[in-house]
Amino acid sequence: MSSAQIAPGSNPIDRWFRISERGSSLGQEVRGGVVTFFTMAYIVVLNPLILGYAVDADGQFLGGGDKPNLAAIAAGTALVAGVLTILMGVVANYPLALATGLGLNAFLAFSVASQMTWADAMGLVVIEGVLILVLVLTGFRTAVFRAVPAQLKVAISVGIGLFIALIGFVDAGVVKRIPDAALTTVPVQLGADGNLSGWPVLVFIVGLLLMLALWVRKVRGAILISIVVMTIVAVVVEAIGDLGRASEKAGGWSLTVPAWPDRFHAPDFGTLGEFNLLGSWDRVGVVAVLLLVFSLLLADFFDTMGTMTAIGAEANLLDEEGMPPNAERILVVDSIAAIAGGAAGVSSNTSYIESASGVGEGARTGLASVVTGLLFLVTIFLSPLVAMIPSEAAVPALVLVGFLMMQQITGISWDDPEIAIPAFLTIVLMPFTYSITVGIGAGFVTYAVLKVVRGKARELHPLLWVVAGLFVVYFAIDPITRWLT
Repeated sequence: MSSAQIAPGSNPIDRWFRISERGSSLGQEVRGGVVTFFTMAYIVVLNPLILGYAVDADGQFLGGGDKPNLAAIAAGTALVAGVLTILMGVVANYPLALATGLGLNAFLAFSVASQMTWADAMGLVVIEGVLILVLVLTGFRTAVFRAVPAQLKVAISVGIGLFIALIGFVDAGVVKRIPDAALTTVPVQLGADGNLSGWPVLVFIVGLLLMLALWVRKVRGAILISIVVMTIVAVVVEAIGDLGRASEKAGGWSLTVPAWPDRFHAPDFGTLGEFNLLGSWDRVGVVAVLLLVFSLLLADFFDTMGTMTAIGAEANLLDEEGMPPNAERILVVDSIAAIAGGAAGVSSNTSYIESASGVGEGARTGLASVVTGLLFLVTIFLSPLVAMIPSEAAVPALVLVGFLMMQQITGISWDDPEIAIPAFLTIVLMPFTYSITVGIGAGFVTYAVLKVVRGKARELHPLLWVVAGLFVVYFAIDPITRWLT
């Protein structure tokens, strides 16, 4: 027996995590936990870039103030990811890591915070997490899961993937708005003047090619490696060229000017506790709040069930009914993660499919999650480094993640217009309108209408009728409001 193999029942760690029982070893769990961390650690960089530069309805940045506070968002992101991933390992004993959900944070930044304050938006995340927790504890989550057609769930994921990719291209300066849209029918173009130019754009292109090359070569940590390498390149380019910001100089950096921090300081947890449960109700109205919470809940809701099942299948942990061990505990911890993400001001936390990389390395128990969580906590003290990472070096990850989410499109029956048309509208309207809510709503309403037209109204789940009705009100909220007032 190797030194890494634990004799069955020989110590409390083995008994608690059932390492030997699941055919694993201490070495496998540690390696799996480390690999999972490196495949998803990019979220500590990307979450501040997505949330940090978006202003709320009052023109304020997350954490308060008139300028981005990326270091605070990074510290909060790492803290919640670390604590909740450890909780998943200890409580649910499952090799599943959690962090701020991509797609969820974009929805919060571009569809929610723009209508209210950041504290109000984070309050909605807390409410959504509490609702999911109640649904788990009452057993109602399965009923809601069954109400939405599986192929519409796939379309939502694909649409979010395209939206994330578009955000990446925009933040990198590859896609730009036409300066004077009144003179043309084309709303966007390639680069600032119809061409790709400038060193920052080159940094993005090289970074994207590097990331894709590492990924197709199955290099673990491909995303993180690419971000680190291209950040170093960007710092050198800025030191030589003194490019500055694009808003100040032509050919400058889109969001962050890469430069080594003047000094390192204690982690800034300025976003923690910045949430308001009731402010949004007065700000945007009850109907809008309900729809926003539902949109958050829907995206959070189905991703987790799919992720935990996929991880269980990869690790050969599913039972004869296709359910993973401790399924309810997994869902409870995931629900608590959503609440914690909102309360910490860093958006809803959810289970990550990147955990499959750790399972591929041999992880079979929650000990791997504990290792991943501890590594996230270590990154808290490196959060000031986030402020030096330009978006051009980081957003290639958004393009790659968008591609990965796009792969699910084969799960849609494109020869069946009853599902294909709603799926199509769901997918295209998310990036075209820069709104995840619009895409989801269009899909739901269209699906209900087509069922009625084809005489299949009885096939619709009652809950789906309610949801479609709410979205009709959402789309017509402006004329309804003017009529009522």
